Amino acid sequence: MSRKLKFSLILTVIILLIPILIINYYLIFDRESKEPQKQEKICNIETIEFQGRKVFVISPKQGTTDLTTIYFHGGSYITQATENHWKFIQKLAIDANTTVIMPDYPLIPKYNYKDVFEMVEPLYKEIIEKVDINKLIIMGDSAGGGLALALEEKLSQEKIQIPEKTILISPWLDVRLKNSQIDEFQEKDKQLNKESLKIAGDIYSNNDDNYLISPIEGDISKLKNITIFIGTNDILNPDVHLLIEKGKKEEINIELKEYENAGHIWMIEENSSKELVEKGYLDILDTIKN
Repeated sequence: MSRKLKFSLILTVIILLIPILIINYYLIFDRESKEPQKQEKICNIETIEFQGRKVFVISPKQGTTDLTTIYFHGGSYITQATENHWKFIQKLAIDANTTVIMPDYPLIPKYNYKDVFEMVEPLYKEIIEKVDINKLIIMGDSAGGGLALALEEKLSQEKIQIPEKTILISPWLDVRLKNSQIDEFQEKDKQLNKESLKIAGDIYSNNDDNYLISPIEGDISKLKNITIFIGTNDILNPDVHLLIEKGKKEEINIELKEYENAGHIWMIEENSSKELVEKGYLDILDTIKN
């Protein structure tokens, strides 16, 4: 066997092994969100423990707040809160004068949706015992937006009080991504890839198929005051419109704020024009305050 052929075979084996090694690494080691570096902190950030996982409590350094926001970060259920998430959430805490509670929920592939709900539902129940439900907001972006909606659907079925407002930013409403219009949007979406998302969704679902995984299938009849922010350059856009139509049929008002040429979670990732980023952020603040 020639040296060149040996090298080619070794290289092929290495390429095939890399994904396996990565998956096994993620299965063995738990990944956690971490507080931003000291120089990046513009808020008070307290880390508490709940069921062996971190929960971050972010509040303005000045004054007091009576508004509480539970925030579920996105990342396809596989990625921790990013630097952009921390930047966005801290700014939001100050500008909206709210205390933000961000759970570091379990991530795939080590965990799945059952593990996530075993953490976030008891956490929510504990939070509402301590705060004014009329001054509570649930927010989430991308996968976190889907998680937020699914949690509220579950809570409403169990006749547990739901928050006064819900704000979903580019929510992932159906992990199956079966909407035929998605392929049309894929050409415009420079951030998300349908096939990669489907793989993440399959792992998150643990071979199940229910509304906790794809909240577009859930009962929204008891929900209220939902506002969705979505761009037209986002493959998750078509499912948002399906949810809006579902709301109309059930006489549930879901306010849609749609932005032409905005990308996925653009006010967090700043992947669209400066004007769109500022507009989206200011509209979120307006939704929180009014």
